[in-house]
Amino acid sequence: MCFNFMMPSAMADILDIWAVDSQIASDGSVSVGFPLPTGIYIQLDVPREATISYIKQMLWKLCDVRPFLPVLKLVTKDPEVNEFRRKCVNSQTYPPEHEPSLIVAVHFENSQDVFSFQVSPDMNPIKINELAIQKRLTVHGREDEASPYDYVLQVSGRVEYVFGDHPLIQFQYIRNCVMNRTLPHFILVECCKIKKMYEQEMIAIEAAISRNSSNPPLPLPPKKTRVISHVWDNNNPFQIVLVKGNKLNTEETVKAHVRAGLFHGTELLCKAIVSSETSGKNDHIWNEPLEFDINICDLPRMARLCFAVYAVLDKVKTKKSTKAINPSKYQTIRKAGKVHYPVAWVNTMVFDFKGQLRSGDVILHSWSSFPESVNPMGTFRQPYTENATALHIKFPENKKHPYYYPPFDKIIEKAAEIASSDSANVSSRGGKKFLAVLKEILDRDPLSQLCENEMDLIWTLRQDCRENFPQSLPKLLLSIKWNKLEDVAQLQALLQIWPKLPPREALELLDFNYPDQYVREYAVSCLRQMSDEELSQYLLQLVQVLKYEPFLDCALSRFLLERALANRRIGQFLFWHLRSEVHIPAVSVQFGVILEAYCRGSVGHMKVLSKQVEALNKLKTLNSLIKLNAMKLNRAKGKEAMHTCLKQNAYREALSDLQSPLNPCVILSELYVEKCKYMDSKMKPLWLVYSNKVFGEDSVGVIFKNGDDLRQDMLTLQMLRLMDLLWKEAGLDLRMLPYGCLATGDRSGLIEVVSTSETIADIQLNSSNVAAAAAFNKDALLNWLKEYNSGDDLDRAIEEFTLSCAGYCVASYVLGIGDRHSDNIMVKKTGQLFHIDFGHILGNFKSKFGIKRERVPFILTYDFIHVIQQGKTGNTEKFGRFRQCCEDAYLILRRHGNLFITLFALMLTAGLPELTSVKDIQYLKDSLALGKSEEEALKQFKQKFDEALRESWTTKVNWMAHTVRKDYRS
Repeated sequence: MCFNFMMPSAMADILDIWAVDSQIASDGSVSVGFPLPTGIYIQLDVPREATISYIKQMLWKLCDVRPFLPVLKLVTKDPEVNEFRRKCVNSQTYPPEHEPSLIVAVHFENSQDVFSFQVSPDMNPIKINELAIQKRLTVHGREDEASPYDYVLQVSGRVEYVFGDHPLIQFQYIRNCVMNRTLPHFILVECCKIKKMYEQEMIAIEAAISRNSSNPPLPLPPKKTRVISHVWDNNNPFQIVLVKGNKLNTEETVKAHVRAGLFHGTELLCKAIVSSETSGKNDHIWNEPLEFDINICDLPRMARLCFAVYAVLDKVKTKKSTKAINPSKYQTIRKAGKVHYPVAWVNTMVFDFKGQLRSGDVILHSWSSFPESVNPMGTFRQPYTENATALHIKFPENKKHPYYYPPFDKIIEKAAEIASSDSANVSSRGGKKFLAVLKEILDRDPLSQLCENEMDLIWTLRQDCRENFPQSLPKLLLSIKWNKLEDVAQLQALLQIWPKLPPREALELLDFNYPDQYVREYAVSCLRQMSDEELSQYLLQLVQVLKYEPFLDCALSRFLLERALANRRIGQFLFWHLRSEVHIPAVSVQFGVILEAYCRGSVGHMKVLSKQVEALNKLKTLNSLIKLNAMKLNRAKGKEAMHTCLKQNAYREALSDLQSPLNPCVILSELYVEKCKYMDSKMKPLWLVYSNKVFGEDSVGVIFKNGDDLRQDMLTLQMLRLMDLLWKEAGLDLRMLPYGCLATGDRSGLIEVVSTSETIADIQLNSSNVAAAAAFNKDALLNWLKEYNSGDDLDRAIEEFTLSCAGYCVASYVLGIGDRHSDNIMVKKTGQLFHIDFGHILGNFKSKFGIKRERVPFILTYDFIHVIQQGKTGNTEKFGRFRQCCEDAYLILRRHGNLFITLFALMLTAGLPELTSVKDIQYLKDSLALGKSEEEALKQFKQKFDEALRESWTTKVNWMAHTVRKDYRS
């Protein structure tokens, strides 16, 4: 419990506050209210002369006996009160919990002058400027007149500035320095230089946004009068002709057939069609019309045709399977004594990017190795390989009178026509009973399936949804009949008056289930409310859902480019998120043209990005050389060869003075070659250390990995950052340390090194002479903290450990993080615990010979508890507080459960090995107990907490085995 009092100048001032007789009781005491962090409000009578220490003691005693009178529990269902409280908490995200003073160092640009002085944490940056200028005048005598307003404070070694009328303690850099007990270092830079940089950047941004073609457009040919028809006027059934298939690469005796389905998102618009079976070696000819049970007028704008090609084998011949088929790899269909193996799949849009209904002959090159039937979530772009299976299909010819999907004004006209008709005058309002049922349906998590009756109810009460439950829009979109033009028109009209959703809720509308163009435009309009910082938080998902966009020019790609061109930080991460996957054939064209658009629009940023690309190419080459020589050279000679390479001019130039891809605010100045090394793991990651030329900046460590896919680590660390943000919004700082991680290419990327930290395994090994006994030494961790901390610093380190341990216990349970051996958990010398290496998530725990090696829901060993209890076995108060932190943190995450499910769902297209289907996300729903009440969910978590304690001995056994293997290898 912490109290922040503004200290009066004298005792007389304190007594003057209580000078009004009505406020003083007959015994000289004063009634004072104290809000506790738990939401409890205590009214306490204290002597008028009471000290803060005396009041704290009284409150602690009251907390121990859990008072019930006179107590007012500040819990209310009034949304206005809750909103006011939330805003109050948010306004103090970083509460002024600080020392009475701190020391800062200021360096003058282009000068050797460095001044350190003591300042108040409440002082604003202008006052720091003034103090620095005065100190310089005192040392050097009178120089040219200088105003503190002519300068701005730059964080040393970073492209980051501290300015404005805000207390120093509210700046994140200062907060980090205070928490890490490091000295803040600044450079005093002239404002005119910053202004010049800003003006140049703004000119570049404006030029990019308003750029016109350098060449005047060619004159348009005279328009030919052409009749344009709308598909809503065509009531004929939709049909295509399946002409033939090429390069199926099957034996002549093997038959093949095609399965075709019309989809809108994951919804099948009508019954799928299966062609007849034909024989052939490479070519199979059908010339067969496929008529779908849907009229052309009812086709939605984003309808897609999905095909799957099957090879049909007799069961007795499956052992002699064709050369193109590996039966064990695929899900098969068994029918009439035959086995149907999927050979290839391909998708195509029914309307092109101009909204024109496809017509004529089309050759579709297919994708192989998909272990399902049709794949509606797959790309509609085609592979480049000449050896790909190809389907020749024919759409109805309509070149003379092409059919287009109706423009927006026609859609609204149709909706108005329907609304004015007699059949639409039926009331779409529900009574209290129906509204209660509706609310229960809408409160379900995004993974919950709706039955037919529930969808009908939601659609019928759509006006109630708009007015009372605007967050119900995703479920309304799942309830509409997309194969009925009347419903689609009414939805588009309703969408125009639908209230804007908060950005976090609007993210769900970018999922694959919602392909409609106007829905996605609405979602993007909601995202425009995001600040740049919030947009950066979700940029990983926004890049992934670009894969769901069938056309290059869409609202989402335009939005991302606009924000990236206006903010280089967003631009840098957009660049790397796109570039890291541009090698994937399914997205190479789409991501390539967006990258091109950004590079053309941000010419000034290209120099920075090009240098980063060059540096990473050099590191990739170096890593390949090390892998090549690792078997030939011992470690010492390998390290020497690495240093020799890094000292070459080409490497020095490429790897010096570049902005870190992990954080554009950090400048990687100069390699400290002697401290660079490569690590022992299979891929030989490079451990690089930069020593900055800029005054006062500590060394910066970066790990370069080549051969490992870092995207799953990126996703997990993003979730940890989000959890940290949500906890802080609720007033709970659990001292999380989600370090930087960035995929930069095909199975390559960078990881931030957390300084002054060691793994649990190393801490335990260094404290024991026998590797097998190291994991069972419960004093090792506490003794290690005592080695680097004493007195108040030790108390603070234990507090850091307690809070961070609580955060990672809850986070690892909710996310189902596996492979938690003692080399994947680290501790900083300041006490912060953090986890690394997230190769197994969503409950994919490691096993051997069919036996689960990890049996606990999260890691909570007795040496952790020993630290939390300050080495005192009976310190139940400290452990009880730790447990309460875990429970509070869990409930906070649970209240945002839908957000976590949405973010993981948006990553399904990323191709991560442990996130391939909605079934994988079910783990999140179970760990957060989203189908239960809060009381039931808390009970479940308490059971998991007890289980983690009870089974912690199994963790120790696993750690022992890991430590012994590690000691043997070294």
